[in-house]
Amino acid sequence: MPEHIPADSVGIISPKVQRFDEPLTLRSGRILESYELIYETYGELNADASNAILICHALSGDHHAAGYHSMEDKRPGWWDSCIGPGKSIDTNKFFVVSLNNLGGCSGSTGPTSINPETGKAYGPDFPIVAVRDWVRSQKRLADFLKIQQWAAVIGGSLGGMQVLRWSIQYPERLRHALVIASAPKLSAQNIAFNEVARQAISKDPDFHNGRYMDHGVVPKAGLSQARMLGHLTYMSGDAMKEKFGRDLKADELSFSFSPEFQVESYLHYQGQKFSTQFDANTYMLMTKALDYFDPTVDHDGDLVKCLSQAQCKFFVVSFTTDWRFAPDRSEEIVNALIQADKDVSYACIASENGHDAFLLPIPRYLDVFGAYMERVEGDIPACTKSTSIGTTEGELS
Repeated sequence: MPEHIPADSVGIISPKVQRFDEPLTLRSGRILESYELIYETYGELNADASNAILICHALSGDHHAAGYHSMEDKRPGWWDSCIGPGKSIDTNKFFVVSLNNLGGCSGSTGPTSINPETGKAYGPDFPIVAVRDWVRSQKRLADFLKIQQWAAVIGGSLGGMQVLRWSIQYPERLRHALVIASAPKLSAQNIAFNEVARQAISKDPDFHNGRYMDHGVVPKAGLSQARMLGHLTYMSGDAMKEKFGRDLKADELSFSFSPEFQVESYLHYQGQKFSTQFDANTYMLMTKALDYFDPTVDHDGDLVKCLSQAQCKFFVVSFTTDWRFAPDRSEEIVNALIQADKDVSYACIASENGHDAFLLPIPRYLDVFGAYMERVEGDIPACTKSTSIGTTEGELS
């Protein structure tokens, strides 16, 4: 194994793409006649496909959750700290599936894909998708992989909303739901943050009403501003104080409007990097999916009634300094589950890292996460735990 790839990594991973030709009717009423999903798998699927785990990604996430794509790759997947041999999601025990959602820009069909009706990129013509649409497409991927029931569906933030949707949309298709740093629906403040981000993008002169690809440009300034705003909400005040304080880039003030503080420089760097890696139409679409999410809309606004349909066991995690998805939002879910007489475990983890904490290797977090995954493993039928029928897409050499 290359020196920079740790022994507990899933190794070099090759994504797969699956095409679906069965039309998908979206919540909006629009129909996707066909689409593709890109996904990765880690670990081995056992004989009756009972050890499968689905990873649902957050706003700017994708299918590359663990491992490396090449020997030259210096950074692993976005959740590598939690997925791999001996880690919380142990690939010696579980077969893990991670995909890029519909509307994404990392290989699944989305605004940057070619619209078969026009021969050009969809751009703003790609339909707005809802969380339930993602879950429906994920269910089709499970059917293709011959996974009738997930051992667990796991996700943080927007990923946690997908987990909740799985538990009520296909209650018989999962045994455990792990909802991390999430909420039953967005607060007015969170919807406001998303609208400011969308306005920053749409007001960029290079946006061209979403048809920037036709003009050979990218609305980098707007996308960068949107990312800077989002990044601010993912960090806590304590984390920013610890990391940056009021440190200056230079020894003296310049008395200008150029970035002078380290925190300004950091935000500019994050924004500029993001603007070259993520599609603006996709960002608009993903934030709308966040805004629209409310699983109680079909249940008279009653979260208890909504979650009463679930058949799985739940594990809910929050973080003390996460003010974007604060602990009391997770506790809304927990209290509703208790009232619905569901099996639920809850942990509120002390962390100075804000919303970003769910992505970080915080020891207490990994301990409780790993402990609950032992429970998930314990619910795998004993006769199939050691019998595999498939291998990981990774290569450890």
